[in-house]
Amino acid sequence: MLGFLLPKMSSRRLAFLTLAAALPISLLAAQAPAMVSGRRPTPPNLEIRAIYFTGIMAGSPHGRALARQWRAEGGNAIVFDVKDSDGPISFNSPLPLASHLRHPYIHSLPAWVAWLHRHGLYAIARLAVFKDQRLAAAHPELAVRSRSTGGVWQERGAPTQWLDPSLPAVQQYDIALAQEAAAAGVDEIQFDYIRFPVGGNQRDAQFAYQATAPATPRADFIRDFLRRAQAALEPTGVHISIDVYGVTAWARPEDLKSTGQDIAQLAPFCDVICPMIYPSHFFGDFDGYKDPGDAPRHFIQAGMERFDAVTRGSRAVIRPWLQAFAWRTRSFGPNYILTEVATEHEYHGGGFMLWNAGNVYKAPAIAMPEMMAHKASYFDASFPYPVQAPAGAPAPAARR
Repeated sequence: MLGFLLPKMSSRRLAFLTLAAALPISLLAAQAPAMVSGRRPTPPNLEIRAIYFTGIMAGSPHGRALARQWRAEGGNAIVFDVKDSDGPISFNSPLPLASHLRHPYIHSLPAWVAWLHRHGLYAIARLAVFKDQRLAAAHPELAVRSRSTGGVWQERGAPTQWLDPSLPAVQQYDIALAQEAAAAGVDEIQFDYIRFPVGGNQRDAQFAYQATAPATPRADFIRDFLRRAQAALEPTGVHISIDVYGVTAWARPEDLKSTGQDIAQLAPFCDVICPMIYPSHFFGDFDGYKDPGDAPRHFIQAGMERFDAVTRGSRAVIRPWLQAFAWRTRSFGPNYILTEVATEHEYHGGGFMLWNAGNVYKAPAIAMPEMMAHKASYFDASFPYPVQAPAGAPAPAARR
């Protein structure tokens, strides 16, 4: 493991990484309080209808109101940040490397998860893995290094910084965080940014593995991280999902080489693959479309078919992230959402998740009544958790 360390490493950095790499993941999470999970057993192919929350939204009264509204509209799940790429941990984790906010966004992670379950919502904890600007700044010994400056490499200038995916200490930290979220009762751990950085000056980026094994494919490190995460989380019963670029379904060699996201290699080590099939994120007359953002049916269909083909024979379910924002499209609105969801359903997806970075879901709110009225064209409308009556509420009258 220590063969991946950089050759010109300070004795302090070497000592830190040697200790972290030697510690079992269970010890890294040893300070976490024991929690009783209220998670219900669910199949990995459960159909999910989710919207995304930031950690701040998840911990706010507005977030709870929006979650209730989504359930009333026909949604059955919430994806929320436990660690985003540019911010602190959303809850007070006892891990030494975690941020320790005086007032964490989510005051009590187990209480928030229990609240979601009581209100009929499946809980998905999103964890940004290797893009972690806070930790890269606080612990530069864990970050991707710059060949030219000897400092922390920046993808596109400050403060875009990445952790080094090839360092064992980095991998173990993220797995320990995932174990904490699993202990809090979430139904699913969703690993995002489970890749190498692809922007900026790649020739200036120096990774630990290049010191001793420079020819090792990046995909090996991403696969090995997910394999270790699966082994650590399997005893908890939590499902594992991974966010991947939508373009990886096209399997272009340059994309696989740079990101390390080889879908065929990753599929055996997760339950759900979540491609980010945002039409607006395809560029350059992709597939012959001058304005990809205005061709949602084509890109959802092509993406679903390609991901199905590359994962055939594995147990992984394909559940895409769909576009719920207007960037680089002139046609975004309720009908855009209807087209995306209908196409995902037609091509046998495991449900859908809607992404809006600002957590604004006006278009889905208009589209959901139409989808609920014509369920056969959009989803099966199942709910893994029933809405529970408040304590002390009168029982409903018996039907006669």
